[in-house]
Amino acid sequence: MNPQPLPKAGPDLPGTERASDAATDLPALSTRDLLELINGQDASVATAVRRELPAVGDAVDAVVERLRQGGRLILLGAGTSGRLAVMEAAEARPTFGMPATTVVGLMAGGPSAMTGSREGAEDDVEAALEDIQRLGLTGRDTVVGVSASGRTPFVIAAVRAAHDQGALTIGLCCDDPAPLSEAVDIAIHPTVGPEVIAGSTRLKAGTAQKLVLNMLTTAVMIRLGRIHGNLMIDVQATNAKLRDRARRIVEEALAESGWSARVAIVMLGRHVDASEARRLIAHGPPFSELVGAARAESDHG
Repeated sequence: MNPQPLPKAGPDLPGTERASDAATDLPALSTRDLLELINGQDASVATAVRRELPAVGDAVDAVVERLRQGGRLILLGAGTSGRLAVMEAAEARPTFGMPATTVVGLMAGGPSAMTGSREGAEDDVEAALEDIQRLGLTGRDTVVGVSASGRTPFVIAAVRAAHDQGALTIGLCCDDPAPLSEAVDIAIHPTVGPEVIAGSTRLKAGTAQKLVLNMLTTAVMIRLGRIHGNLMIDVQATNAKLRDRARRIVEEALAESGWSARVAIVMLGRHVDASEARRLIAHGPPFSELVGAARAESDHG
């Protein structure tokens, strides 16, 4: 007996919770057909994200401005969205050398919810208010609330409290309109539509959120000078693979500089090419000031 279909529309039902016309009796499909269906649905995600590039660009510029003033970037969510937010924050330190106190991940239900399901945590408004209060936000900080449906009480309460404390607020959800979008300064909402399994937002919605978070943090770090060319010059070389990567980055700069250590140091420190590094050395301040200024800029960023 086929299950009763879920509603396909309605003002109170977000798109992420509706049943898909493209996916009905999934168990009846062959394995290959099932994979073709999932893959075909996934292919639409990048297009949904592309439509939101203007909003993502606004978010990048706003975050960069505040981080340059010494602010923080807080990424938060519940369930799958929260895990994505925390993972993105955790990657900022090894990839870009950002302090863990500058890019912060916050998960409804706390750290234990990263590896164990705590579904009730997404409704805990009081916990959201307490978490935001502990952060001591200012106008230099940015809070990004991530919610697939845009209706998660924990996330909405958190961004509203952050706004009240003067922080810039950004909402990332996969429905439009949505309460989250109405509660923030900048709304990003790639609408991916119903999931292959109705309501399983770890699928298309999760992929869209991951793409946007990757894009947001990567572009912010590039604008802050944490990348030279396309190289991770602030990578934290904490294992053999990363030490080898750091060595290759320096060797590449040396080769580009004509094997001049002085030129290579300025290239990497000031995030310029070899010709500009030579110009700075020839006509700029003393070498120690060049390197010192670069270090100060990097620490401030």
